[in-house]
Amino acid sequence: MGAALIAAVGATPELQLAGLAERAGHPAVGTKVVDKLTVCANATAIAHSCDVLIDFTTPEALAGNLEAACAGKCAILVGTTGLDASHHAAIDRAAQSIAVLQAANTSLGVTVMAALVERAASLLGTDWDIEIAELHHRHKRDAPSGTALALGVAAASGRGVALASVAKRGRDGIGPARVAGEIGFASLRGGSAAGDHSVLFAGEGERLIISHHAEGRELFASGAVRAAAWLGGKPAGRYTMAQVLGL
Repeated sequence: MGAALIAAVGATPELQLAGLAERAGHPAVGTKVVDKLTVCANATAIAHSCDVLIDFTTPEALAGNLEAACAGKCAILVGTTGLDASHHAAIDRAAQSIAVLQAANTSLGVTVMAALVERAASLLGTDWDIEIAELHHRHKRDAPSGTALALGVAAASGRGVALASVAKRGRDGIGPARVAGEIGFASLRGGSAAGDHSVLFAGEGERLIISHHAEGRELFASGAVRAAAWLGGKPAGRYTMAQVLGL
């Protein structure tokens, strides 16, 4: 993802790459990359010299990156997935002093897809069953994906309910019939798939499917860079990709 972000920044005339950071002990630390920038061992070393940090790391690294952004008084875009309630609480705290945009997926297409899913869920009644399926490469560890969960939140929001109260993660064996209003999830892992997501609205005698297929990481980097350009200079607060597109 780092290489894709570097390329995306380079292709955006109004942006300039200010610094690079990797985890301590990574082979790239200390080496010079684009524009003769040296890769640092943490985000603190670069936060004071940039307007926006872009974080695609791990949940374990998030707290340190948020602290670095707050100390450097720069905005931060969090594209890291696999976050839990404690991570979102940390993001909320940081958003009290800096601009934070957290997104499970920075694809512009997925952003529009989520808006369509919310709208469809609001128009179709609970007699339309909702199932969300996602496919990712064999190395992805979290399931359902952050994007699938975000789509679930969008669908639940369209129905005016909390996702936690209606989510059904996986089915196996013989069980009770499907509960009206629940939102199901199915996760597939295999090959090198960058990310496929489909939301099925199943009614009596008809089905509506809203899908997005990612063909590479470049689209995520492109969306993240566009969002970072939008985020720079914003007042403290928590922002979304939907706001970037004016949705």
